[in-house]
Amino acid sequence: MSEQELKLHVPAAARKALEQEIKQRDASRVRLHAMYFDTPERELARARVAIRLRREGNVWVQTLKTPGNNAITRIELNHPRPGPILDLSVYAGTEVESTLACLKGELGLRYETDVTRLIRKVRNRFGTVEIAYDRGLLRAGALELPINEIEFELMSGKPAAMFTAARVYLKRHGLVMDARSKSERGDRLARLAHTLDGLHEDAARCAAIDEFWATTGARGVRLDAAMTAAQGLGEVAAECLDQITRNAAVLAEVDTDGVRNAGNPEHVHQLRVGIRRLRSAWRLYDGYAGLPPARLQEDVRGFFSAFGANRDQDVLQESIIPALIRAGMPTFPMEAPPPGAPSREIAASPEFQGWLLDMLEWSLDVPAAATGVAVGSGADLSAGAGDSVATGSSNGIAANGMTAGDDAAATLGLAGEDAAGGPASPAAYKAAQRAALQAAQAAGAVPAPIDWDSAHAPQIVPSIIPLVPPEQEAPPTLHDLLAKRLRKWHRRVLHEGQHFAELDIPTRHALRKRAKRLRYGLNFTESLLPSVKVRDYKNRLAAVQDVLGEMNDLSVAHDLYRQWSVQYPQAWFALGWISARQEELVAKAQHAFKQLAHAKAFWK
Repeated sequence: MSEQELKLHVPAAARKALEQEIKQRDASRVRLHAMYFDTPERELARARVAIRLRREGNVWVQTLKTPGNNAITRIELNHPRPGPILDLSVYAGTEVESTLACLKGELGLRYETDVTRLIRKVRNRFGTVEIAYDRGLLRAGALELPINEIEFELMSGKPAAMFTAARVYLKRHGLVMDARSKSERGDRLARLAHTLDGLHEDAARCAAIDEFWATTGARGVRLDAAMTAAQGLGEVAAECLDQITRNAAVLAEVDTDGVRNAGNPEHVHQLRVGIRRLRSAWRLYDGYAGLPPARLQEDVRGFFSAFGANRDQDVLQESIIPALIRAGMPTFPMEAPPPGAPSREIAASPEFQGWLLDMLEWSLDVPAAATGVAVGSGADLSAGAGDSVATGSSNGIAANGMTAGDDAAATLGLAGEDAAGGPASPAAYKAAQRAALQAAQAAGAVPAPIDWDSAHAPQIVPSIIPLVPPEQEAPPTLHDLLAKRLRKWHRRVLHEGQHFAELDIPTRHALRKRAKRLRYGLNFTESLLPSVKVRDYKNRLAAVQDVLGEMNDLSVAHDLYRQWSVQYPQAWFALGWISARQEELVAKAQHAFKQLAHAKAFWK
């Protein structure tokens, strides 16, 4: 069976109030102790399969989980067990039989969870949702992680029921989206425990621990040529949102609140990369699929800028200032203007987390592009008749070739007979003619009143439907649509880039953004394109981006040092160094664009 659920982290400051709210109504409490199994080489985890034995109160249940077709769906197989006995034979004949049969290592206990779950059900106009608040620990070897999360599982109705319930709790208690399941966190913790067992130096152990909360970069998106544009955008958006959500969770200190500062500038960078990629996807599919509501598109611009203020300071401190000091810049007290809010505060804010929740809901069911009414191969043929009348056709003939609607046609059909089926009298015949004419005029089938008996009766022009419908041109495929747009973006980037030295600063900045958008769009589409040509093109485009990215960082630093030069003459050293470096980069950019012009045409 499949299950659909949302999982959010509960910050320390909200736990007491949230628990009290859940307990206000009918709620039950149960103790859950689960043991998760895998081989030493993590064969199940690599196959994205999780197997556990869980004691639920006094009952044992064996569960196998695999991912579903989207971010909120899981395939779950449950089997009651008489005790802590793992029985793989229950999966014979199922889709996971081959995975289990191919295991090379021996299954063993990898990690455990021990939580107390508070459960209640809520109903709204979209359906029924079970709310489960878990508090406890995740254990792997000698390591432990806290569990403080709330799950919203759909019991009946539409997924909107989950999102509606989660939205209320998120706003009220400041919840944080967390894309990781317990099994994913447990597998990572077990790997860390195994790594630490073999390390003895403090520096090496600290580096391994830092790796546990490493950044999440962009992952490949696999598109199917048979997908619609809406389905393609849904796949791409889901991957971008996963990157944003995972980096935001670390910045919000989901695992380390009050214990360790796991979030760092690279998480901010990767979060912003995820946002850029998402916005690039909207541009790539614009007109081909429905985009998010304008409010969500507008909100993300503000979040991107807020995170960007923190990112600019990070680049200055970590890259530019060290380079200037190595070049001999005299030191002076540099105080960059503080950003509007720290990255952690922005990432954990109800506004940003609410945006993530709304975007996730949108990505699960991306609508088709809004278009005008079009007649496809399966269109109702009667539409042609309506079009003829509406455009003021001179003869007003219906699709069936008659001059009236159903009522008039029936009347005309009885024109030579009375209601009983016998020959009609002359008076009845005349009356039938008048009735047919009035009905035809009312239906708009006869343009103007005329004398039916005159020689000017309306001419009836029949319509003929062919035996075999005419062949229609096949609609463009997803490959055709995306390749066409990428080709257009390529031409514009190349047109401006070949004259890079002549561009002013704002135009160069805009070109840098377009180059990023082109690269992200190519990454989204490359599964549909020739791999050899794509690889060559990506390498050349990456060289362009590297140069433009460094120039942008230097431009931001130049503005800051110009402000400092009013008070500190030492800043003029930095301004001179930055200007000289920018001149070098202009020549490098010109060369990079020239190389891009000779890249293979990936869209063919």
